Amino acid sequence: TLEVAGIKHAGQLTQKFTVLEKDSVKYGLVAFAPNSGCVSLNDLPGARQLVQHLDSICDIVIVSFHGGAEGAQFQNVPRQNELFHGENRGDVYKLAHELIDVGADIIFGHGPHVTRAIEVYKERFIAYSLGNFCTYRGISVSGVNGLAPIVKLFTDKNGKFFKGQIIPTYQSYATGVRIDPQNQVIKKIQELTKKDFPESQIQIAENCLITYLAQ
Repeated sequence: TLEVAGIKHAGQLTQKFTVLEKDSVKYGLVAFAPNSGCVSLNDLPGARQLVQHLDSICDIVIVSFHGGAEGAQFQNVPRQNELFHGENRGDVYKLAHELIDVGADIIFGHGPHVTRAIEVYKERFIAYSLGNFCTYRGISVSGVNGLAPIVKLFTDKNGKFFKGQIIPTYQSYATGVRIDPQNQVIKKIQELTKKDFPESQIQIAENCLITYLAQ
């Protein structure tokens, strides 16, 4: 379906990564998950190798991962391996940092079905989970499960983070996804980032802008 729609995709064993070019910038996308048929989230040597390859042929390398335990009780990034329902859901903190070390520029996480903290590491942006976006008829979207950000990033042509903008959304079973005038997810990301990464110089403003004072 994605191919018929002309949408690039990655993360299956049959399509581990993809490359696209726009405005003279070449982007590489690779994705990881703990599920069968997907590029393994837990094979760190293999993940590093894929990122290094993309870094050698692309200007900006984007990583997507499906990892971390699920649900409102797992909003925090534990900086250790996470198990959920008997499945190894990875150490997403270690994964993100190691992949940036070898050339990743932007990392978008998902899987916990709730929003998690954001971080800038070595001037590269990490979102540890962007929550649920369009899943309102499949799972519970009550409370924090119904909050999710859309993140727009501004970088240089090599992926160095300049600033970001969070577009807050919420969803309900009845209405689906809507822009949230109350900016609820902003408050949640502020709270989680301050708790999980107190050493970070990242700033998340009430007007939805993300800025970073490099250390």
